[in-house]
Amino acid sequence: MTASRPAPVFESSHPFAFFDYFRIPYAVRPGLAVAEAARAPMPLRRLWPAAEAAGGRRALIWPGTDGGPEAWPSACPLDRYRLGESTFFAHVVTEADVAGMLARQGQGWRPAEPIVDSEGRPRAAIWRDAAGSVFVPFDPGEVMRQFWSEDYRRVGRSALALGGRTALVRAYYLLRPVLPRQAQLRLRRAFTRAQNRSSFPGWPVENSLHDLYAWLFGMLAELAGRPVPFIDLWPQGRSWALVLTHDVETDAGCRNIDLLRRPERELGYRSSWNFVPLRYTVAEDTLSQLREEGCEVGVHGLLHDGRDLGSRRLLARRLPAMREYASRWQATGFRSPATQRQWDWMPRLGFDYDSSYSDTDPYEPQPGGCCSYLPYFNESMVELPITLPQDHTLFAILQVPDADIWMRKARLLRERGAMVLALTHPDYAHDPRAARAYRSLLEGFRDDDTAWHALPREVAAWWRERARSTVTGAAPDWRIDGPASARGRLRFAFPDGFHAAP
Repeated sequence: MTASRPAPVFESSHPFAFFDYFRIPYAVRPGLAVAEAARAPMPLRRLWPAAEAAGGRRALIWPGTDGGPEAWPSACPLDRYRLGESTFFAHVVTEADVAGMLARQGQGWRPAEPIVDSEGRPRAAIWRDAAGSVFVPFDPGEVMRQFWSEDYRRVGRSALALGGRTALVRAYYLLRPVLPRQAQLRLRRAFTRAQNRSSFPGWPVENSLHDLYAWLFGMLAELAGRPVPFIDLWPQGRSWALVLTHDVETDAGCRNIDLLRRPERELGYRSSWNFVPLRYTVAEDTLSQLREEGCEVGVHGLLHDGRDLGSRRLLARRLPAMREYASRWQATGFRSPATQRQWDWMPRLGFDYDSSYSDTDPYEPQPGGCCSYLPYFNESMVELPITLPQDHTLFAILQVPDADIWMRKARLLRERGAMVLALTHPDYAHDPRAARAYRSLLEGFRDDDTAWHALPREVAAWWRERARSTVTGAAPDWRIDGPASARGRLRFAFPDGFHAAP
């Protein structure tokens, strides 16, 4: 919370990551202890409508710890679960311990919504009581972190299996420089047969995290008994964001920038271009022209050999050169070659934002996905997920014929108020299928005045403004205080959905 002292809709015994992320006004009252049963396996947190006293009859109750994953007791296993249509990963209080934990939280508790494990077996539930309180047997903040960091990929997998996949990726990048292009493609296509067996995350869309957000919003609006205000996701009343990015992998791609830039220029788009400093020479005239046209320049690793984030030692050796080129190019953003990523290392790169995570991509050398089609923070760094399948995946690996997958997913993300972030490469734009599809994407949304056509650095700056702002005042005269006050808009959550401020 900030010093502006927002008028809270809720009060809470502990910080609540979901509220912090969506900028919902609440106040933390750490001095208000939560009454717990003597044999409860872990501490409980409690959040209640501010209009009620701390001991009010309606509350959200959830488990949590002040430590890391090791602080969770064995009675609350970390596993894969499903709530309604949402798959999630968290430590969950199972049915055997719920009765004891709720013994001092009022009367009349009943299981209301089942939570099943990866085998479909009931393991836990959302509990409700007659007064309207809700017990959620997991920490929503942990769920968000599991997705954002991709730590969920470790659930149910041995260190040996994960290490084996990493070794295969390293071997591929060691061999790739001596492999003919067609041999590279054959290997990647063969690898997809193993990659597409993964049941999670879904591709090309995985809605689990955002379905869980919607469920939490509805439940909390019902608990509050009134509309819940928050700072809208995009500035100036725009309902979604469209962001165009390009990675230039080779000298040939650098010479062919206009294959993608020309249709953008014709249709009035700006875009971001990520270059590899030591793999080829980027002419200053190229950079100057992009900047003059309102485009952005970013850093795409150092050599594009798949090793920039291969080890801490190698990263430490290469990072000064990457930072030097970032300064020379006035670049504030980074994307790792082959979208290689390590959650704990990314903030150490020193860039304003990173865009190396996909919301879902089983076909990359490092498969997975953060399952988010909104920006989020990794410490002080803004993460901008890639939310459309890459052109190379669609046209070179899967060999799809047209823009249908792009268009269908972009429309779905538009409906959900999300960020459509596209990644294409001039290196592959000579493929007529890719060229036609990209023009179709641009033409499809050129006249959509609900979209914020933004550069990545602009999205990152807005996300920072939003994170430093709060909702203040009181109903019906809520307002935004802080850096987002000029461009930000309020939105309200109701039990049945969302509405903009009148």
